[in-house]
Amino acid sequence: MTMVKEAKTQVIDEFKLHDTDSGSPEVQVALLTKRISEISDHLKTHKKDYSSRRGLLKLVGRRSALLKYLVRNDKERYQKLIERLGLRK
Repeated sequence: MTMVKEAKTQVIDEFKLHDTDSGSPEVQVALLTKRISEISDHLKTHKKDYSSRRGLLKLVGRRSALLKYLVRNDKERYQKLIERLGLRK
């Protein structure tokens, strides 16, 4: 269920803003999106796994909060991020 270290570092490398960046909103949203897609695939085969479903909803809520923060502070970065991740419109 958890992400492999190589996959996580690849996502961080792709979305980081500078060399030592590992916690910017862009990186956090990208990591959450990756985990959300993995859990969604898991739930397609295990329809009655309610614990994972609850975890998925918590991750979606956390991602939503980070995206709201990004909209409030820097709308241009938000637009670039959702375009890169393919989240909306």
